[in-house]
Amino acid sequence: MIIGVPKEIKADEYRVGLMPVGAHLLAQDGHTVLVEADAGRASGFEDAAYVEAGAAIVDSSAEVYARAEMVVKVKEPQPEEIGRLRPGQMVFCYFHFAASRELTEACLQSGITAVAYETLADAKGRLPLLTPMSEIAGRMSIQEGAKYLEKPQKGKGILLGGVPGVAPANVLILGGGTVGASAARMAAGLAANVTLMDISLDRLRYLDEIMPANVTTIYCDPHAVRDYARNADLVIGAVLIPGGRAPHLITRSLLREMKDGSVFVDVSIDQGGCAETSRPTTHSVPTYIVDGIVHYCVTNIPGAVSRTSTHALCNATGPYVRQLASLGIDEFAAVSPGHAAAVNVKDGRITNAAVAHAHAEG
Repeated sequence: MIIGVPKEIKADEYRVGLMPVGAHLLAQDGHTVLVEADAGRASGFEDAAYVEAGAAIVDSSAEVYARAEMVVKVKEPQPEEIGRLRPGQMVFCYFHFAASRELTEACLQSGITAVAYETLADAKGRLPLLTPMSEIAGRMSIQEGAKYLEKPQKGKGILLGGVPGVAPANVLILGGGTVGASAARMAAGLAANVTLMDISLDRLRYLDEIMPANVTTIYCDPHAVRDYARNADLVIGAVLIPGGRAPHLITRSLLREMKDGSVFVDVSIDQGGCAETSRPTTHSVPTYIVDGIVHYCVTNIPGAVSRTSTHALCNATGPYVRQLASLGIDEFAAVSPGHAAAVNVKDGRITNAAVAHAHAEG
């Protein structure tokens, strides 16, 4: 199979979909790997490393899309890439279709087979290709939230961990999955006062056992969200419905009750965001203010730490890329229900139930 790796063109996206070691393993499997010039440079991988690994460097993304039977990338195809997609071509990346009807319709019309990192599940129902980026996004949500609490960034002027004699910040985390747990550990390590919410009592029991003493677990219901959000200095949106649109836990009316200068970091923005006031932002212009609340809604948070993120992502995706290239889409989907769940669009139809449901609702 011919596998193509284009350079990412989404705003402030510095990751790459395949490392040189991945190209080496695919070449060993008998596949041809085409890498767009400088695709890996922002992640620390020069073209020479790909050539040494057995890949061929091509001058443009147009050539990658024209020749590749399977395209491996990080973020969803951007508008200028959509026109280069070909019927029957496989594209393996993060799509997050639930957040964009426009993207979904464009991919349906293109005739591609869209295989989404974020809905591929393992035998235990976990999301192995979403997990590493969720770990990074969770950690970075606290790092970025702490920065935007600073007064020059229009925040309240609060140090997350406080100092002796001065109380630490109150951090509310909505969602106790990988993002939420990673955020809670990071915030706790900085000595903040952390509240971690989820709707699964089993998950809350587990988190209560493993989290530091300055993390309190609370069942997530509308009254609890309202009570804790009104007192929070930093709120992290870490809600996930695999393949589906995130629910709005922070309403506009609740936002008006929160303290001016508080910060809301919506990691759920890839899936539409968990606040009524959430809208996508970029690393170049990461924040905006609504009703006195600083909103940070960057859709590719891990892209800022591209070296770490590319290693973490490709460690997870690499075996699946090789499997997909060797088996083809039909045999790949037949491996397990979790593999089949990764196929979101095929033959002009939505094939993932959660994605279909999200658009039926929309």
